[in-house]
Amino acid sequence: MGTTMRLDKFLGQMGKGSRSQIKEMAKKGRIFVNGQAEKKTERKICPETDEVTLDGCKIDYMAFEYYMLNKPQGVVSATEDGRYPTAVELIGSAVRKDLFPAGRLDVDTEGLLLITNDGELAHRLLSPKRHVDKTYYAHILGSLPADSQKQFEAGIILEDGLKTMPAVLNILSEEEPGKDLTAVTLTIQEGKFHQVKRMFQALGCQVVYLKRLSMGSLVLDGKLKPGEYRRLTEEELAGLKKGESIE
Repeated sequence: MGTTMRLDKFLGQMGKGSRSQIKEMAKKGRIFVNGQAEKKTERKICPETDEVTLDGCKIDYMAFEYYMLNKPQGVVSATEDGRYPTAVELIGSAVRKDLFPAGRLDVDTEGLLLITNDGELAHRLLSPKRHVDKTYYAHILGSLPADSQKQFEAGIILEDGLKTMPAVLNILSEEEPGKDLTAVTLTIQEGKFHQVKRMFQALGCQVVYLKRLSMGSLVLDGKLKPGEYRRLTEEELAGLKKGESIE
């Protein structure tokens, strides 16, 4: 026997309405459990084994949802915000109402953001003890010192005196994003506030464009334009849970 939950809670979590709306639906005979009309929305059901239908449509229970979002600029990594649209609002096909971004990207940073309601997985990905790689693509304004890669490997001392963990800088000399700009990728294992921008600032340079490409084994799907999203594949989810790379 699996876990049980109230019928109204089940339908509420699946985005079918408020408790009072669901009560009204039941009164009108719109909700069936295992083929029988159900008027009592407080009754307990087992989401794994009981069949619940609303207006003749079967409602599948989804305990967890996982979405890959290519976050556009001008969107905040939050569930609600007074000034900017939020990353969670972009997930139009979400079933559950308890989704949140696993980690954050600055409002003007683009790229990979995992949107889920799996708190345990999010904690594992974000825990500083786990040293999960995060790779960014950036355009840098200003001259990078000749030994900048060595400086990143040794750990950069930020303006407030904090020393970062070793990071891997890759200068993409074949890419010329524009006058006085250098294209780079940077892999870090931390996620301190504005960390990538502050690391380059410490070298006298400025980040003018920033996009996260990957987080652990999860790599941004190149087909997703900014603002687009899709559900994670089984392989991607398994890779994140194992903490292993997907080939």
